[in-house]
Amino acid sequence: MKHNVKRVKENFEILGDFVSAAPYGSGHINDTYRVVVDQGGTEVHYIFQRINHNIFKDPPALMENIQRVTDHIFGKIHDEAEASRHSLYVIRALDGKPYYHDVDGNYWRAYIFVEKATTYDIIETEKQAFQAARAFGNFQKELVDIPGGRLHETIPDFHNTPKRVATLEAAVAEDVMGRAKDVQAEIDFVMKRKAETEILLDLNAQGLIPERITHNDTKLNNVMLDDKTGEGICVIDLDTVMPGLVHYDFGDMVRTSTSPAVEDEKDLSKVCMQFNMFEALLRGYLSTAQDFLTPTEREYLPFAGKLITLTIGIRFLTDYLQGDVYFKIHRERHNLDRCRTQFKLVESIEGQMDKIKELLNSI
Repeated sequence: MKHNVKRVKENFEILGDFVSAAPYGSGHINDTYRVVVDQGGTEVHYIFQRINHNIFKDPPALMENIQRVTDHIFGKIHDEAEASRHSLYVIRALDGKPYYHDVDGNYWRAYIFVEKATTYDIIETEKQAFQAARAFGNFQKELVDIPGGRLHETIPDFHNTPKRVATLEAAVAEDVMGRAKDVQAEIDFVMKRKAETEILLDLNAQGLIPERITHNDTKLNNVMLDDKTGEGICVIDLDTVMPGLVHYDFGDMVRTSTSPAVEDEKDLSKVCMQFNMFEALLRGYLSTAQDFLTPTEREYLPFAGKLITLTIGIRFLTDYLQGDVYFKIHRERHNLDRCRTQFKLVESIEGQMDKIKELLNSI
């Protein structure tokens, strides 16, 4: 273990004696530990995380977002025991802040551990898809009436697709690695759809799609599923919670949950949008989000999966042209393989769009 977690524990409002700490979860950005504390003979569990301040440049602002969001959701659940399973609960440091800033410059946070629930990296059933989408829809719903000003943008322009296209165009023009000639088909794929990348932001500017608080990283493993019932009970990994459009969250669910292929699959024949998984996502999401969505927000849900998948593909293609400077790669042309997988999924979504819209209208 590379951090003195026992010393970190002493700087939070946590009673009892430190017992142990072990690395936890499959996240790649923050350092996460499951911490055991003896409180009068009872073992109590916590999650400690060292925030990666190289990715998230302003941890105090990030934690202000998380504190506001979790306090608001927690306050709506009257049973405290249930509340600690349905929302992350931020434990304050001894100085009253929602984080501890150590002598080495690291920022730490602590949560109550959510018991008797599990996260899954790979979606296996329609029930999991339904429950994850239901949980993310409910998360958005709970935050519609949050008081106070606008949340901080932890990563500005995170889902701004037109800016991603502009960055790609600059990478093509510079062509620092001499790779553009080999990926003309992929470049053309994007340019053919360039006008579509502005649709959601244009609707937002016209006031037809409102800005809301969104999660922005809606993978299955960011929802805890109850071990007994399989219900999606708690949304986690709130670092990217910030102002956004509901379509960013629904679109990323479609991107990460509907194809049976892995993100860097070389055999593109394996890549497709499984309609049954999409239907489970849509039904799950609308079961909680239907109450607050505007007609225009609802209308553009089918488009969201295509747009976010295209956006991630653009990012992979850009990184390949720039020399693989952002995403970690494990083989030659890794980012290009990732890009092609995304674009194949875009084509699959496009090919089923009429069927998707019929489904939406029938719900």
